[in-house]
Amino acid sequence: MRKITMRTALMEALNEEMERDDTTVLFGEDVGKFGGINAVTKGLYEKFGGTRVFDTPIAEPTIVAAAVGMAITGNARPIPELQFGDFVGIAFDEVFNKMGKWRFMHGGQMEMPVTLRLPIGIAGGAGPEHSQSPQALFMHGPGLQIVIPSTPYDAKGLLKTAIRDNNAVLFFEHKVLYDMKGEVPEEEYLIPFGKADIKKEGDDVTIIATALQVHTALEAAEELSAKGIEVEVVDPRTLAPLDMETILQSVKKTGRVLIVHEEPKTGGSGAEIAAQIQERALFDLSAPIKRLGSPDVPIAQSIYLEQFYTPSKEQIITAVDELMEY
Repeated sequence: MRKITMRTALMEALNEEMERDDTTVLFGEDVGKFGGINAVTKGLYEKFGGTRVFDTPIAEPTIVAAAVGMAITGNARPIPELQFGDFVGIAFDEVFNKMGKWRFMHGGQMEMPVTLRLPIGIAGGAGPEHSQSPQALFMHGPGLQIVIPSTPYDAKGLLKTAIRDNNAVLFFEHKVLYDMKGEVPEEEYLIPFGKADIKKEGDDVTIIATALQVHTALEAAEELSAKGIEVEVVDPRTLAPLDMETILQSVKKTGRVLIVHEEPKTGGSGAEIAAQIQERALFDLSAPIKRLGSPDVPIAQSIYLEQFYTPSKEQIITAVDELMEY
């Protein structure tokens, strides 16, 4: 099977869905002629024209509000992009209340087919307002679906599903993963929401990881396997809906759990996952649940310091070793 980058996989998904449905429109800061600061929308302006792919002012509330307005008319399927996921805070009301709640508040008279693309993650000294991973904030927002792929295959299949969905989707893309290659079939496929993926099977410890940390966990698992510890790596792929059944099956098998994400540890998505495991599988556990996340401080501007914010392979190995002591 061919190998392509996540960037290319996302570009293909956007291109295919815009070809399939001429009500699909894409807009945001510099997504038109420039092709996006991460080059994910490159070539789409030239192919589909300025009425379907267009630039906006630097005005995140307006970008999201415009998408909501387009969606509720029933005449458009908007895909707005914010240059950095951090900027979602500027448009918080439009996302948290309007995108998430309006279909419910209006008795289902309208649909909300908005896919909001949000680049996230620590990469290259972008600093505390351009490097965050705010996805856990929206696990507290009813009506919002949260997608966070870790591979090109997942990115393409999940984005196509998101664009076709008639409910609001927040699609988080880790910036470091844009250049990562993986196998992606040429034929069309969709990946359903709420279905986790077991990236590696194992019997000793379950690691639940998202985005870039899936790959860090897999690197750690390879080293751990060399010393006889077999780790199972589970990627939720979507945080809302959250596939707890797959997670609980893995926990029942291994009895030991480590949750790893780049979000701050306090109140991160791992806290919710840990709580649900405790509620539903306490007696399957052989050890306390462990979590690894970023420290609860703003992300450093320095490229030399920012590396200490993300959980490392060494930290994962140490945590797994500690779990095996029980």
